[in-house]
Amino acid sequence: MRHIVRFIVAAVVLMFVGFLVPGFSVSSFWTALLAAVVIALIGWAVEAIFGERISPYNRGIIGFLVSAVVIYLTQFIVSGFRVTILGALLASLVIGIIDLFIPIKTHMDLRNGDAGNKQET
Repeated sequence: MRHIVRFIVAAVVLMFVGFLVPGFSVSSFWTALLAAVVIALIGWAVEAIFGERISPYNRGIIGFLVSAVVIYLTQFIVSGFRVTILGALLASLVIGIIDLFIPIKTHMDLRNGDAGNKQET
C-alpha cells in the first residue's frame, strides 16, 4: 500500500511540474502515474548498474543530472509524456526542491533501507 501512495504522490508532483515547467508536459494523471513507475524503474536500474553514488535519488550535482537524464529518457517509453532537455533539467530541479519539503522516501525508510535487505537469522 505504501508503494501505491508513493507512486500517486509522484504522479501528482509530475502533474504539478508539467503545469509549472516549460518544455515539460504530461497529458493525463494516468500518464503521470505510468511515468512515475517508469522513472522509478529506470532509477532503480541506473542505481543497480552504477551503484548508489550514481543514483537519481542522490543529492548533489550527479543526482541532479542523472535525474534529468532519467526524466528525459522516460518520454521515449511513456506516450503522452513529453520533455525537452531544458525541461528535464528544470523538472529535475523543481522535483528536487519539492522533495526537500515532501520527501517520497520517509526517514524511516532511509534508516531501515539496509535492514530491509538483510536476512534475519
